[in-house]
Amino acid sequence: MPGDIDEQNHVNNTVYLRWVQEAAIAHWRAIASPQMQADTLWVVLRHEIDYKAPALAADHLIVTTWIGTATRLTFTRHTQIDRAGGSAGASPVLLAKALTLWCPLDAQSRRPKRVDAAVRSLFAARDE
Repeated sequence: MPGDIDEQNHVNNTVYLRWVQEAAIAHWRAIASPQMQADTLWVVLRHEIDYKAPALAADHLIVTTWIGTATRLTFTRHTQIDRAGGSAGASPVLLAKALTLWCPLDAQSRRPKRVDAAVRSLFAARDE
């Protein structure tokens, strides 16, 4: 989108954050049961993004996300954004890596709740 490009003709840094958020939401919705989704909301406590190379308007991107460690009240989520290899057999190029700390909320009370066993087992950690 034209509004995503900054004055250096790169994708604006805030857009990476949007991609991180969209990947997390899509992952949750794809794997969590309808009941889990109805019972649990998620809030971000912290985002860390390391920018490695700029994304350009015409790039084809690969956004990958996975769960890291879980504590009683938090989950870490990793996200990696790569530029797809341009030619056959070309390796993707790492553009950014993000680490996000999420806290589950009870959907009714909107208060933090424990990361229950069902969620833990469904989203098994693949920490780096």
